[in-house]
Amino acid sequence: MSKLKTQPKDVERPTDVIPPAEDGEFCLDNPALESIGVRITRWRRDYVELELAVAPEMLNRSRVVHGGTICTLLDAATGYAGLYSPPGDTPLHAVTLSLTSNFLSNGTGSVLTAKGFVDRRGRSIYFSRAEVWLDQGLLIATGVATMKYLK
Repeated sequence: MSKLKTQPKDVERPTDVIPPAEDGEFCLDNPALESIGVRITRWRRDYVELELAVAPEMLNRSRVVHGGTICTLLDAATGYAGLYSPPGDTPLHAVTLSLTSNFLSNGTGSVLTAKGFVDRRGRSIYFSRAEVWLDQGLLIATGVATMKYLK
């Protein structure tokens, strides 16, 4: 019986990474996310990292990052993790069928980083999870999602 030879999902291969545009930015192609300043900083098959600079208008009455901002990042990270397509391929699009969020901590800081991972993928649906970190040191939320590819 022969063993299947596969690379672990977390290994980054040069052909897996979408090169950023000339200005060093990845293309979000999402007006809602662009309007609040979300940027893709890393992207490969089954993984994405997003960053968002915290602005005063993103804080709630308690002067910590509003849960809606955090949920936006969870939704974006779980979605974009499954939307990688190599340069030259047709871009993928998806919609959220279900998103569960877990708020673990709160706080103020300067940068939110969302990390999204695909756990399983089918023909039209994929399952993903995400983490949102504040200033790279405080895990403030996690989420799981079910996403559906659009045709």
